[in-house]
Amino acid sequence: MIEQDVVVVGGGMVGAALAAGLGRAGLSVTVLENHMPPAFEASQPLDVRVSALSVASEALLERLDAWEGILSRRAVPYLGLETWEIESCITRFHASQVGADHLGHIVENRVVQLALWDLLSTLDSVTVKAPVKVMGFERLVDGDAICVALDSGERIKAKLLVGADGANSQVRAFAHIGVTGWDYAQSAMLINIATACEQQDVTWQQFTPQGPRSLLPLPGNNASLVWYDDASTIARLAKLNHSELAEAIRAHFPARLDPDFRVLDKGHFKLTRRHAQRYFDANLVLIGDAAHTINPLAGQGVNLGFKDVDVLLDEIVSALKQGESWHAQPVLERYQHRRWRDNQLMMSTMDAFYASFSNDLLPVKLLRNAALRLANLDGPVKRQVLKYAMGLK
Repeated sequence: MIEQDVVVVGGGMVGAALAAGLGRAGLSVTVLENHMPPAFEASQPLDVRVSALSVASEALLERLDAWEGILSRRAVPYLGLETWEIESCITRFHASQVGADHLGHIVENRVVQLALWDLLSTLDSVTVKAPVKVMGFERLVDGDAICVALDSGERIKAKLLVGADGANSQVRAFAHIGVTGWDYAQSAMLINIATACEQQDVTWQQFTPQGPRSLLPLPGNNASLVWYDDASTIARLAKLNHSELAEAIRAHFPARLDPDFRVLDKGHFKLTRRHAQRYFDANLVLIGDAAHTINPLAGQGVNLGFKDVDVLLDEIVSALKQGESWHAQPVLERYQHRRWRDNQLMMSTMDAFYASFSNDLLPVKLLRNAALRLANLDGPVKRQVLKYAMGLK
């Protein structure tokens, strides 16, 4: 049996970031991932799965020495955020309003993962096993540990088992940790397009009664569109060829989108909300989507996951320095205490936006447009909203 301090189930962006931090802190870590990310080549098409990394997430990745690996592949900074329902009520946020040179970067998820895996390969204390399938878990009666069984026949004993394995977490199920949540009535389609415009630096979103229509800048003359709508509409759109989908986009997206574009790639997914009833158990902790999935309305999902990583690393490293049992319940309780409220607040805020802008009653419509006008006024409120969006609050 292999003995390790930590086993991280899930080697995606969040799991890999935690493994890097724990490895740099001197702990022995094994990362288990069932998919090998394809190697990066600059000539490859852009992936359809992208994230809007906040300044706070960038800072974490920089501290882990992974940020340079991201920038050396491809990423695009965005300087502004704009949102509206009607053209006369556009709310504009810009990095200059808080003295920053950018608000974040749009990056392909695979690029972030690969940069982190590059880092893991340099750490002697970290082992990555991929592709591998986890067959089961067992609490060892003779020690303070959990054993992980793999399809290779290997068994790994760990003082701490980390669930970074997504919304349908095996680790969470093993610990019998329940979830609260629901499925939203809408689905979302991600669409990569090539535009006639130069590289853009503002991400925008228009609210419609059917759901938001959004644009995220991508490197070069490319962009990512996000189309929210009822599940049946998204399912129908998913069956269209690229030319037909482009025509549908021109008919339903705002005039802000230059009509001179072509569709490159597409994907779609259902919108769900899930929140684990607790984030830890004996010798076990949940991070990222294993702990919470959020309406992607403001693109905060992965940023919440990186905040989990930042706090859990802080608590474990502090415990190590103080000679405390770093994997014991008090440490994991402190992590949960620091993250629970922030995650719950963000989830509830996104739900409030979703409910408000899905409602076409006139009084509600007047109220939300008044709120957008108010949010557009330069002042302390606008600066606080911007700092929260950047992950600095």
